[in-house]
Amino acid sequence: MSMAEPMEPFAALVALAQSSVQNAHGLPAQVDIKPHWSGVGFTLAGHRLVAPMAEVAEIFSVPNSTRLPGVKHWVRGVANVRGRLLPLLDLEAFFGSALAGSRKQQRVLALEYGDLYSGLIVSEVHGMQHFPVDSFHTELPEALSPMRAFLAGAYRQNDQDWAVFSPFRLARDERFFNAAA
Repeated sequence: MSMAEPMEPFAALVALAQSSVQNAHGLPAQVDIKPHWSGVGFTLAGHRLVAPMAEVAEIFSVPNSTRLPGVKHWVRGVANVRGRLLPLLDLEAFFGSALAGSRKQQRVLALEYGDLYSGLIVSEVHGMQHFPVDSFHTELPEALSPMRAFLAGAYRQNDQDWAVFSPFRLARDERFFNAAA
């Protein structure tokens, strides 16, 4: 058939289908998908930690707060967050350190556990982190000893360990729950 002769509609469709098959690329190779665990990454006392997503209600900048008399040194004060009173707790001071970095980098991890609504102040938040589940291990460095009761192991990523920190375990701890001096 020459270019001058019009093609019948059915013949045109057949030619288009044959051309598509001849020029089609193969499907990409099937890749094994590894299951991942996700959490909120943050820095505390110079260590990279990650909290389970279900245990962090929200993340925000450190709000202005009012100091409270008669409380432990790690209670920074209380803030009004959208009409709710939020106790702000310096998590590093609770573990015996001082917050690192600038106030601009510090963030609050809001914890809601039953009736408890508290803000855990950390040095920096790194956002969501995703780890292959097979990178989990239970060895923790000695430097994490003060918070060991609240850790559930660690994930290794890019030659760096991220210890899994549980705010819910912290909320159940008698020392944390009793903030009165």
